[in-house]
Amino acid sequence: MNRLKYFFFLPASVILLILACNKTTSNPQQSGNWITRPESDANGRFQAVSFVVGDTAYIGTGYDGSTNTRYNDLWSFDTIHSWQPCASMPLAAPARNGATGFAIGRNGYITTGTDGNVKFLDTWAYNVDNNSWTQKANFGNGAKTPLTVGRWGASAFAIGNYGYVTCGYDGSYLKDLWQYDPSKDLWLQKQSIGNPNQTYPTNGKVISQVASKRINAVAFVYTTPATSTSAALTQGYIVSGLGSGGSNVTDFWSYNPKTDTWTGLSPISNVSSQSYDDDYSDIVRNSAVALVMGSDAYITLGVNGGYNASTWDYNFAADTWSRKSSFERSAREGAVGFVIVGRGFISMGKSSSQYFDDLEEWQPNVALNTND
Repeated sequence: MNRLKYFFFLPASVILLILACNKTTSNPQQSGNWITRPESDANGRFQAVSFVVGDTAYIGTGYDGSTNTRYNDLWSFDTIHSWQPCASMPLAAPARNGATGFAIGRNGYITTGTDGNVKFLDTWAYNVDNNSWTQKANFGNGAKTPLTVGRWGASAFAIGNYGYVTCGYDGSYLKDLWQYDPSKDLWLQKQSIGNPNQTYPTNGKVISQVASKRINAVAFVYTTPATSTSAALTQGYIVSGLGSGGSNVTDFWSYNPKTDTWTGLSPISNVSSQSYDDDYSDIVRNSAVALVMGSDAYITLGVNGGYNASTWDYNFAADTWSRKSSFERSAREGAVGFVIVGRGFISMGKSSSQYFDDLEEWQPNVALNTND
């Protein structure tokens, strides 16, 4: 396995220059800290899948280009027992990368992906209590004409008793949305990303209007707390990704499963006449990682021309972004991220020909310490 570790240090003069020029936060490079945790016993890889059940994260599949190996294994990580091997996917489940996953109840689900030639649409459920796999209905089986071609590079999230998969590439770039109901073992198509009926603000704030087809986006979930006038609302979010024209996209959307509608949010680009988004072009990327912790989401790593290590904080209430401390190890693409017991972690990924098996913890409310 790859046990290389990379550390980068900026001279104090460079840090001061960055701080002086940044318009989003006063001390962005000292806001949040990264700590190295025990590396995985699994081989390094990128485009793996992760999902969380209870206080345990599960990481599986992926591709190691240094040995030209695709995986169908599964590993667990928790803060007490560290890394443990789990049952690999059955032989009937081809090894793959570019798949996507989500968790519902005591089961994690892996679907879609590719072996470099075939685009898969099989779906597999992993039960954490008996450490076993069960094949489920193929992705898209509930369509009037069931799908016959799979996809890779899709994004997934789970809300309540349902899983959702969106975007990806099946020979064309996509922005459709599919809902999986485990009680019926059924995939149903829902509203594609976008909302032509949305009313746009006139106060100078700009929100996403045209929905882009994309691959390798990040998806996450957040529950807006209840107020005296409104109930709590859990929504899915989709942002970043590589568009069909070969450029990274900037539109940002939230999905309300109760109404099956999408809402445009502030684009991750400098498009308004106000100053709040002056630095937003640095958020643009694909193959990134997102973590939701507390009332904020964090996006880091990925590719935008080159590898990107910058970290950005999304405030759900304000629909604005602010810069945080950059990822302190090697910038990379195709990593996995997960949050357990309120703590955020990032693992795996690749940088050029290097495939990683390390584990880094993100502490957003701790001052930067480059010596840990």
